[in-house]
Amino acid sequence: MELSDQYDVAIIGGGLAGLSSAIELRLAGYDVILFEQEKYPFHKVCGEYVSLESINYLQHLGVPIREMNVPSIHTLVITAPNGREFATELPLGGFGISRYLLDDTLAQKAKSLGVVVMEESKVEQAAFDENFTIQFHSRLTKANSVKAKVCCAAWGKKSNIDRKWNRSFLNKKNKRLDNFIAVKYHIRSAWPAGSIGLHNFKDGYCGISNIEEGLTCLCYMTTAENLKKSNNNIEQMQQTILMNNPHLKEIFTSSTIIKDFPITISQINFQPKAKIENHVIMMGDTAGLITPLSGNGMSIALHTGKIASRLVDLFLQRMITRPQLENLYCSAWDQNFSSRLSKGRRLQLFFGSQRTSNLFVRFFQLFPFLAKPVIRMTHGKTF
Repeated sequence: MELSDQYDVAIIGGGLAGLSSAIELRLAGYDVILFEQEKYPFHKVCGEYVSLESINYLQHLGVPIREMNVPSIHTLVITAPNGREFATELPLGGFGISRYLLDDTLAQKAKSLGVVVMEESKVEQAAFDENFTIQFHSRLTKANSVKAKVCCAAWGKKSNIDRKWNRSFLNKKNKRLDNFIAVKYHIRSAWPAGSIGLHNFKDGYCGISNIEEGLTCLCYMTTAENLKKSNNNIEQMQQTILMNNPHLKEIFTSSTIIKDFPITISQINFQPKAKIENHVIMMGDTAGLITPLSGNGMSIALHTGKIASRLVDLFLQRMITRPQLENLYCSAWDQNFSSRLSKGRRLQLFFGSQRTSNLFVRFFQLFPFLAKPVIRMTHGKTF
């Protein structure tokens, strides 16, 4: 692949935030290069539920989501470790779609528009001096660096660049926010259509909802300590800890696991992060890992891409300065997501303890009218 020496925008990371911003900026007429370590399509650990707050934006990006026949979701089912169950209608609702399908659809759209998508390419550094110099390794080209006027980061929970920059979140310790693991399966199951489940167990919770092609996504998060107590064996942990919840026991014992699963991630850290680092604009999980209980991390990632791309457009048109770009982005991020993520982190504490999650579900059973306000405080509005 022949690369230009100079681009308007370089984006590091090709998930939802990176791809959405790349498409937006290309639609605005800019030269955009995007770096992704993997090759599309590929699976990611993710709950794969998208609230309807982002459906219009996905259509705007060129994803015909209304015509893709993905399953709609309108009911939330919460279960406690002791088996107690509560169900309620989701105020906004959503749909299920795998990252395998959604990311690839966005990537192909970006390519069709002329975004230079560098798959299987690892960025080593993004250095700023008036412009950015992006150093990388790729099998696609002999080049190892390009320059860009703006650099956006969407590499997810943690990268080699985070460590090189010694970002502050790496040095903070809080056992309630650090060292989680997540495990995802695609399964064939009898999970009811239209429902998303949140099944609690000791020091963790498991989400389950249907996605495309008759499959079901099952994704759970727990502490690394739970895995350690299970001799670092996922199946043993599921049998001795997760399946103490009778609902999870029924799901695991009656379902068929699809080939190539599970997939896992570790060292998940929910510490707050800076939104700008070395003049690089942080998007999605790179700006702050989104707790599953914050209400739809996939939509938040897309929304950060939209906010960043609209402000970068103003900067490249010379309507705002770089300091204004950075300040406006931080302000917009705080306004849209800070409270939402903070509430999600606090809500997560109720589901991190066997006793409190039992009480929490019992509370909803006694006062069901309070469930929707709690759900609304962690979900966003249509953007």
